[in-house]
Amino acid sequence: MTDTSKDTAKGSGRKDLRVVFVCLAFVGGMVGMSYAAVPLYAMFCQVTGYGGTTQRVEQASDTVLDREIKIHFDANTGSGLAWDFGPEKREIELKIGETVQANYFAVNNTDHVLTGQATYNVTPQAAGAYFNKVQCFCFTETTLKPGEKLEMPVVFFVDPDIVNDEDTKDITTITLSYTFYPHEKENPVAAAAKPVQENNQL
Repeated sequence: MTDTSKDTAKGSGRKDLRVVFVCLAFVGGMVGMSYAAVPLYAMFCQVTGYGGTTQRVEQASDTVLDREIKIHFDANTGSGLAWDFGPEKREIELKIGETVQANYFAVNNTDHVLTGQATYNVTPQAAGAYFNKVQCFCFTETTLKPGEKLEMPVVFFVDPDIVNDEDTKDITTITLSYTFYPHEKENPVAAAAKPVQENNQL
């Protein structure tokens, strides 16, 4: 083989390696973005109330209006999570600005340990900016043993400013909805790489 042919072959090999590295970097970036998308979107929604996402606050309201509002509680479970999940009460009435506690419960109906994680929203969506939660179980990994039952409190109030907003002043009922999804503790990319690593050690 001539020197020119060798140089051409080396150049082609380098290009192939660059393509492989670029592809790997792209795939890695996409995987990273997929994991970051959920918490980033959740943070955006919590700050803005977008999509009916409630607000998180550190303390209760110091103003209570002489006007009541109904809160309806909804509960769902995603595919693959064999739990009984629901509210202790389907609906309550409270004064706007009053801080109250409501309880949800979850029961693991399987013979093995399951971990779930809850997301939430409220409807009407415009009420999300005024539904303030002091304590909740959302976005927290919850692990239940076989047959275990867990009570999960949510402490909240409806911001009195809801009556000053043209879009929300006539709202009489707010629905708080939680959905529990299965939560995988192990990064699926790391799990997929394990057999390769184990084979290399043999």
